[in-house]
Amino acid sequence: MSAHDHAVDGQLPHEPEKATLQARNNILGFWLFLGAETVLFGTLFAAFLALRHNIGDGPSANELFKLPMVFAATMILLTSSLTSVFAVQALHLHKKKAMVGWLIVTILLGLSFLGLEIYEFFEYVHEGHKFTTSAFSSSFYTLVGFHGAHVAFGVVWISLVIGQVLKKGLTVVTAPKVYISAIYWHFIDVVWVFIFTVVYLMGKVG
Repeated sequence: MSAHDHAVDGQLPHEPEKATLQARNNILGFWLFLGAETVLFGTLFAAFLALRHNIGDGPSANELFKLPMVFAATMILLTSSLTSVFAVQALHLHKKKAMVGWLIVTILLGLSFLGLEIYEFFEYVHEGHKFTTSAFSSSFYTLVGFHGAHVAFGVVWISLVIGQVLKKGLTVVTAPKVYISAIYWHFIDVVWVFIFTVVYLMGKVG
């Protein structure tokens, strides 16, 4: 039975996100997009590593960073990656309600991460670590802020995907959107692991 027949009969294949040629092409195209994003983040990492010791009159990374708060934000984001995995598993089992539930939890965790990051930036500014304070502060806010913008975009994107699923149901058209948004969410989680290691841990160790 073809994917079209499945859609007509209201029965979805096991992996509905790959049931059509267009969906498979969209997934491949998105992987290529993530390749370009990786190059972009790699450039920002390289700039940060080159400038991280140029602190000017501002505080150093060791004086500035508070690892317990950053670790809490890291655990929140990693947990959100797990909940997005549960959402994809529910997608494969054709459990729309469970899938939407896990996606909502993912969004809430993403918002919690953003809340901690905004609070972190607010504290840093009060400690004299502003965007224009030094080359270190500029490269820090550019890299970490760019990632935060990606998290915010992911939250909006998954919210819109949930709206489409609730309106149109779980189909071979909406399923790829859920799957691709989950891939994107995993990507920004992986990038954060590198940020946590390269920016915060290396900053504390010197």
